[in-house]
Amino acid sequence: MNTQDVSSPYIEPWMRGTHGDVPAAGRAVLHALELALEDLTKWTAGLTDVEVNARPLGLPSVTFHLRHIAGSVDRILCYAEGKQLSAEQLGLLKSELNGNELSGEETLAQLMAAVDASLSNAAERVRVLATADLDTLRGVGRKQLPTSIGGALIHVADHTMRHVGQVVTTAKVLVALRDWEDI
Repeated sequence: MNTQDVSSPYIEPWMRGTHGDVPAAGRAVLHALELALEDLTKWTAGLTDVEVNARPLGLPSVTFHLRHIAGSVDRILCYAEGKQLSAEQLGLLKSELNGNELSGEETLAQLMAAVDASLSNAAERVRVLATADLDTLRGVGRKQLPTSIGGALIHVADHTMRHVGQVVTTAKVLVALRDWEDI
């Protein structure tokens, strides 16, 4: 294996040779979560707290996506672990959906810290789940919609990256609008 400088920002997590102790599917999820945090950090850098609450062109705010990433990772992993959501988790879900913008109490730094904490917690849970039989059936929600441990793990990665992409798009629009106003 080539051991060039893997700390380069141009080398994505999956090409860094990390997490070799984790089975491949779990390793891929860990790499996706690492990339998510790196992309969120990169693309939100320089945004103001006012901008992260803005809904440019009717897009959902960066705040919504950051809150949703932090909460959804926890919820999906809860299902992967064979649990149902707690009243607290359901309450947080409702606040994500109903209160998209900041109440003035959270800052971008606090939101990013919450995402970082959620993804750090998720990494430990993914490490445990990755050693299980990924075909083990799991039920999602009150209706117990069918999935598996593996399905839930993959969904943690793809759902997170979907929202990261939306943050990137919204951040680019915000910067473009800021630049447009300066003309």
